[in-house]
Amino acid sequence: MPLLLFVVLPLAELWLLIRVGAAIGALTVVAWVVAAAALGVAVIQRQGINTLTQVRARLARGEPPAEAMLDGMLLALSGLLLVVPGLLTDVAGLLGLVPTLRHWLVRRLLASPRVVRRGGGNLIEGDYERED
Repeated sequence: MPLLLFVVLPLAELWLLIRVGAAIGALTVVAWVVAAAALGVAVIQRQGINTLTQVRARLARGEPPAEAMLDGMLLALSGLLLVVPGLLTDVAGLLGLVPTLRHWLVRRLLASPRVVRRGGGNLIEGDYERED
């Protein structure tokens, strides 16, 4: 995985930037990358407050906030991908901003058997006292 992330992805991004820059112009590609980074910063700034609001609202209703937290994490990841210079990461970041795709991915992640769920929804409150 680190090889893919730190070697293959940057080489693919560089190759694609050169190819697209040759086809539509280097200035257009640079403008796209800068605009995508600005969008990414805006998404990251807004997302923290929105996610916190959604999590608090779900907790106030007595619902688990897992879905809202995953949605917020995916939006933050999308913003981060937009900040990273490159066309492949920009496309992935833009796809993460599409609510339908993001909600589909959240439902898939929550339905995954690899996701650890704690508790069965039953809460027993009580007090304890430690005696040595």
